[in-house]
Amino acid sequence: MTDEITIPAPETEARNVSVGERPGGGYNVKVCAGTACLFAGSMAVYDAFVQEVQTAGLGDKVEVSIIGCHGLCSMSPVVVLSDDTLYGHLKPRDVTKVVEEHLKGGQPVERFLYKDEQTGERIRDWRDIGFYKLQTRIALRDVGVINPETIDAYVAVGGYEAARMALTEKTPEWIIEEITDSGIRGRGGAGFPTGVKWKFANQSKSDEKYLICNADEGDPGAFMDCSILEGDPHAVIEGMIIGSYAIGAHEGYVYVRAEYPTAVKRLTMAVAAAEERGYLGNDIFGTGWEFNLHLKLGAGAFVCGEETALIASIEGKRGMPRTRPPFPAVSGLWGKPTNINNVETFSNVPWIVKNGAEAYATLGAETSRGTKAFSLAGKIVNGGLVEVPMGSSLRHLIFDVGGGIKGGKQFKAVQLGGPSGGCVPAHLLDTPVDYESLAATGAIVGSGGMVVVDEETCMVDLARFFLDFTQKESCGKCVPCRLGTKRMLETLDRIIEGDGREGDIELLEEMGHYIIEGSLCALGGTAPNPVLTTIKYFRDEYEAHIREKRCPAGKCKSLITYYIDADACTGCTLCAKKCPTSCITGEKKQLHVIDVANCIKCDTCRQVCKFDAVKVRSGVEQAVVGASGAEA
Repeated sequence: MTDEITIPAPETEARNVSVGERPGGGYNVKVCAGTACLFAGSMAVYDAFVQEVQTAGLGDKVEVSIIGCHGLCSMSPVVVLSDDTLYGHLKPRDVTKVVEEHLKGGQPVERFLYKDEQTGERIRDWRDIGFYKLQTRIALRDVGVINPETIDAYVAVGGYEAARMALTEKTPEWIIEEITDSGIRGRGGAGFPTGVKWKFANQSKSDEKYLICNADEGDPGAFMDCSILEGDPHAVIEGMIIGSYAIGAHEGYVYVRAEYPTAVKRLTMAVAAAEERGYLGNDIFGTGWEFNLHLKLGAGAFVCGEETALIASIEGKRGMPRTRPPFPAVSGLWGKPTNINNVETFSNVPWIVKNGAEAYATLGAETSRGTKAFSLAGKIVNGGLVEVPMGSSLRHLIFDVGGGIKGGKQFKAVQLGGPSGGCVPAHLLDTPVDYESLAATGAIVGSGGMVVVDEETCMVDLARFFLDFTQKESCGKCVPCRLGTKRMLETLDRIIEGDGREGDIELLEEMGHYIIEGSLCALGGTAPNPVLTTIKYFRDEYEAHIREKRCPAGKCKSLITYYIDADACTGCTLCAKKCPTSCITGEKKQLHVIDVANCIKCDTCRQVCKFDAVKVRSGVEQAVVGASGAEA
């Protein structure tokens, strides 16, 4: 189901715009208000800065504003000053110290600065942090730079100039040729050439055409589109204005999932502001061109990321894919020619039009031009939002930009492309991130989600997690997808529970190939990928689960046993106090023992132990414990 919403005037006044240095040598304090920082309490930090600045008598010298996601989500909440100082993990109580020592005294507060994991060095200037220094930002060029809640901030950095030039100086054919020559391919996952797609829609003859922005980002671990809509919504609107002129569409839709409330709020404000300025509606830039933009809220169905299911959802029907041809460029929304691109694709368009196709095409790989935004999540030091040229290696992304693996643990794999993607192991870390190279590994670029896992991750359980997601999100139209994913999931459940049997691996492979070949849309056509790639690269873990009834990573509850190491236990009693089933016994300052029969394997004891005394044994056999409590 979807819900069409009107575009009202903004209900709340936008916070102050902040671009560059404050006149008079003062400071701009920019508080990140992306989703990660909001959940970490950034608005309380914002309020604290407003209050402390006034209390300190700096109201005429310091301006406090919000920005979208600055990128380094692992430092949330992030605050950036106009002298390029970046503070992270700030609490409202810390603001007084920053105001007194930095804004008044000119000295940064060291303990809130970014700390390099390798050197231990505190880095003041965010531009010197490897995470930022190694990026090339085009789609994210103004995300985390400007205030997304005011159109003036976007205009101040050249916003809407590309649309003005396109509509007043260029032809639709010129725009399409420029987009084609840039080499940009759809950033939503399929990687279809954007210029070719626009040309098809342009050449379709009809009294009505539609342009749709697919903002139904649903991959676990992916938040690129969300961050762009939250941090730079006008870039997407401007890209759609240019696209509408190129294909001849007067009506457009942004299909955005309702689970993105901040993105919806700021996009709503942006559309209203663009209409008020005359950038949307009738006679845009005095050219006579008309383009109206509507928002549609999706109910969160993953399958609606597929364009024909998305179209059905906008029409008020159940979101289910249909056979193609006809393709949407010929018969799409309400049977009219329709072009669909995702958020990141549209945000690139103004930059390409303004800077030229050649400037964009010089970046990236031979068949994958330009840059790509990725979300780095999982067991990685610098988790967050990044953008690098296509063709960069996985090693560069994960270890140079991402800072490597948390806690000095070993890299094991990276899941690329969400539940539709696959797992790439350590020996393929030098694989270039482009459409063809990743496809050869069994993974895909997808929308850009990267979930990094370390040595403590069970690959069978990881495959089960992603398959469980796609199985639940299947629309049920295709028998191979509806039933095949269910049977695969049941097989994985048996293996994880210790009931796996010979032939299960081959059964999973066979079912996976049937589902890929027999499914109507890309959801079913890619759902088995996490299972097939983990079997391909981590077959030994499947075999250990099945033949040895053992989880090598020590994560599958049915295949592990907890015990306490006699040499490490100090008898502090903390594990016994925290155990929810009271299955740990022992006197203070004496060795403690776990009753394995009553242990629910919640992992609480291991997490709270300060001496690393609680251990996990991989295997279903119970521990043999001697009178002293040590393993016999």
